[in-house]
Amino acid sequence: MKKIMFAALMMFATSTAFAGDSDALKGILKSKNYAEAAAMLKSSLGQLVSNAEKAKAYNHLVQLAMEKFDKEGTAQLEGQALAQTGKTAEPYDTAGYYEAAYNALLNAIECDKYDNMPDAKGKVKPKFHEANMTRVGNARIQLVNAGQREAQLGSDEGVLKYWGTFLDTEDCDFLKGYDKTGEAGFLGQVAYFTALYANQNKQVDRALKYLDIAMKDPEQAKEAQAQKFAIGQANLKTKADTTKFISELKEFYAANPDNEAAFGTLCNLYAGQNDNEAVKALVGEKIQRDPNNHTAWALKGQYEMNAQDYDNAIESFKKACEIDDTNPVVLTYLGFCMNNKAAGIEGDIPAQKALYKESMKYLERAKEIDPDRMKANWAYPLYQCYYINYSANDPRTKELEEILK
Repeated sequence: MKKIMFAALMMFATSTAFAGDSDALKGILKSKNYAEAAAMLKSSLGQLVSNAEKAKAYNHLVQLAMEKFDKEGTAQLEGQALAQTGKTAEPYDTAGYYEAAYNALLNAIECDKYDNMPDAKGKVKPKFHEANMTRVGNARIQLVNAGQREAQLGSDEGVLKYWGTFLDTEDCDFLKGYDKTGEAGFLGQVAYFTALYANQNKQVDRALKYLDIAMKDPEQAKEAQAQKFAIGQANLKTKADTTKFISELKEFYAANPDNEAAFGTLCNLYAGQNDNEAVKALVGEKIQRDPNNHTAWALKGQYEMNAQDYDNAIESFKKACEIDDTNPVVLTYLGFCMNNKAAGIEGDIPAQKALYKESMKYLERAKEIDPDRMKANWAYPLYQCYYINYSANDPRTKELEEILK
């Protein structure tokens, strides 16, 4: 009797060890349509009896997505070959191609999560990792092109979906062993522009995250740092926020005195609090340490202009323009100050006209650089110069008069 019972237990154990797939998994694996299989997995995930089954189910979605990706990729290559011979190729599913890469990546990450969980015996034996890492890693790069296409279509949501996913998966465990050295040439640029889209869509945390990635790229670091400071400043809601931000920025600037973004932001914060003495001190220290710093001279001219100290403002703006004459705002501010000084001259028409004429030179330079007045409104001060020197009926004056209407 004992032997029979023992044999029965052995049979039971064997049937359990070699049990087939659950009905839920079988249903998912039978589907050859990605959307259908994905919906089935979502609704029946809790019915899959083990981590191994979940990994197998997600791997099936990876397989379906990659089949679509490979199909459209092949059609694209065939079309390019036909185009070179002058023949017309059948259109391929561009949107489907990029969406397949996206789906393959997200499902491969989920597959990898369950694939690396211990089995019933506590052992980890991943079955899908290596194959998926290679093929999906190669497909992932297409998310960069997908995001660019969405940008051309004017879809912020699409840009953030594709570029965001590309960036969010840069350091994921699934791709730790994948060679991403080829991405170094464009990763920072993608991160910077994605941050701009995220900030524009009020996703500040994402914007800051992507700017941190961009700052690792020497070619993007300066602009990314400046944008990070700008976002930080724009999102200050209370006086306590501002005080804390200034304190952190001062600490950063003390350690990085050559960082122009930190210097400019700190000056703007002081100016916003009407702390003119702090601005003067900071700018004065900057000029003493770096006499040819364009930003410092421009900011010095700005607070002198605001104080209606036009003589000193003119000298400061001129110095800034000697260092760099490509900033239309500084050029316009200089012309504005010279016009105000000229307007205050009494009893000396030639001297007044001469100053307006000198102002004209800087304002015309601003017009040349920024013809659509996207950065600087040079039109009215330039109109004043033309009116005084050329008369109201001169074609140049009339042209600006039309612009100002």
